[in-house]
Amino acid sequence: MDIGKIIRVSGPLVQAEGMKTSKMFDVVRVGEEKLLGEIIRLEGDIASIQVYEETEGLKVGDPVFGTGEPLRVELGPGLFKNIFDGIQRPLSQIEKKGDFIIRGIDIPSLDRTIKWEFKPIVKKGEYVESGDIIGIVQETPLILHKIMVPYGISGEIIEIKEGNFTVEEEIGKVKTKNGVVSLYLMQKWPVRKPRPFKKRLNPDTPLVTGQRVIDTLFPILKGGTACIPGPFGSGKTVVLHQIAKWADSEIVIYIGCGERGNEMADVLIEFPELKDPKSGRPLIERTCLIANTSNMPVAAREASIYTGVTIGEYFRDMGYSVALMADSTSRWAEALREISGRMEEMPGEEGYPAYLGTRIASFYERSGKVICLGKDDRIGSLSLLGAVSPPGGDLTDPVVQMTLRVVKVFWGLDDQLAYQRHFPAINWLTSYSLYERNIERYVREKVAPDFLEIRSTAISLLEKEAELLEIVRLVGMETLSPTDKLILEISRSIREDFLHQSAFDEQDAYTTLKKQYLMLKTIILFYMKCLKEIEKGKSVEEILKNPVREEIARMKYIPEDNLEEISKLQEKISTLF
Repeated sequence: MDIGKIIRVSGPLVQAEGMKTSKMFDVVRVGEEKLLGEIIRLEGDIASIQVYEETEGLKVGDPVFGTGEPLRVELGPGLFKNIFDGIQRPLSQIEKKGDFIIRGIDIPSLDRTIKWEFKPIVKKGEYVESGDIIGIVQETPLILHKIMVPYGISGEIIEIKEGNFTVEEEIGKVKTKNGVVSLYLMQKWPVRKPRPFKKRLNPDTPLVTGQRVIDTLFPILKGGTACIPGPFGSGKTVVLHQIAKWADSEIVIYIGCGERGNEMADVLIEFPELKDPKSGRPLIERTCLIANTSNMPVAAREASIYTGVTIGEYFRDMGYSVALMADSTSRWAEALREISGRMEEMPGEEGYPAYLGTRIASFYERSGKVICLGKDDRIGSLSLLGAVSPPGGDLTDPVVQMTLRVVKVFWGLDDQLAYQRHFPAINWLTSYSLYERNIERYVREKVAPDFLEIRSTAISLLEKEAELLEIVRLVGMETLSPTDKLILEISRSIREDFLHQSAFDEQDAYTTLKKQYLMLKTIILFYMKCLKEIEKGKSVEEILKNPVREEIARMKYIPEDNLEEISKLQEKISTLF
């Protein structure tokens, strides 16, 4: 391997000469402390290296050691109930050596001392191919870790063991065309290379989050992509936390990319205490956390996104539904901008590198619902949700615009809604979802045949409300017709009784699709009934005095196992007046 010498140090960027045999994206060790870095440009024998640790103290002439390998993550039992930094170093293990991360520290990502109980599901003499499941490990009470044949290996099982093993101990052997290959509980994969699959499928199942404004108005599908841009304080992190807690995915990957440390601390404190809605077990048992907060090295932010998505693909390949939250991709883009500036590349818009759009697209394109490798044709999905933090909430920011080109769902957060204590503060006039056609068959069969019609009516009422409020501001409420006054009142009911949700109320924090449909249909049913009464000559004020409005407002607090109460309310509305 090459041993070069540093010729320039500029923040997280180091240049070294004598790197003739090195390749792009090779991992190198920089300086006497052997700091971890990655080659991001090669010109002759001069390599530009982004260093994933603080470069203070490095000087010209210090050695650079090549490894000949790309940046890889370790994939195997031990990923859950753990927290890693952007380059998959286990922070819980590093903490034992002190409160601060020691420069050049080299601790394996997966604990080499824990013995996992491995149960094989294949026998000696069986033929296996890449992606086949050869055995299982019960990693946590919520996660059955499926041990797969690594990519590129196929042949006959000539030995398979059962018992307790560390991730480095051999569990079996496969006879391939090129000789005998050993199998382990752990495999490694380069983070910048998407994991292969057999076939990509069209997403057609909603990722139910329990948040009514998302699931009913702007749904995301399993295997889909979503973007949550918004100004400071509008609730991006809160929305992502709620989705991580309640979404019906089997695995959660949460990446804190450049956000404040207290936000990751909230996740660490909350998730062990939160109960998984399906099993009642701690949510942390199916959550993998990656923390590269704002006080950690800038360059490692860039790697943290790829580390997280590679882990997500690994569990997708087992046939699981995976939801990945990245908070926030703006900080990731800022890391790209800083490295690009130090490399003296020609800048694009607002100083970001010209290849920003390509990098963002390559990240979101790793989502999807796929038929995984292996003979059993299992189906897995990876959903990617990215928060974007544009300065001042400016949606013309390059990171927002580049992201909107590739994602299918846009949840636009509004600071005015947040100031009014309306959460989730997702603006129903600017947000959209391009998955309406994909979801149609599912909701008509599983929820209700008229779900989409009810949804369309609600959206049109909210849009009409915005127009009417402009008129009211200009000429006053007195100029409105009785029908328009009714629309304003019903739209307010949709906003306050349906879209507004409290994360602190046990019944209101999560709502099933069935209850969401019943709640919204009840409001629309009341609207239709009132319209008929207005046509008969009744005044809006008289109609809206009906005490049934209070019952509509209390629907959100009806338990999920008592939904017949909402059905009774609908019957009551149909016999009103």
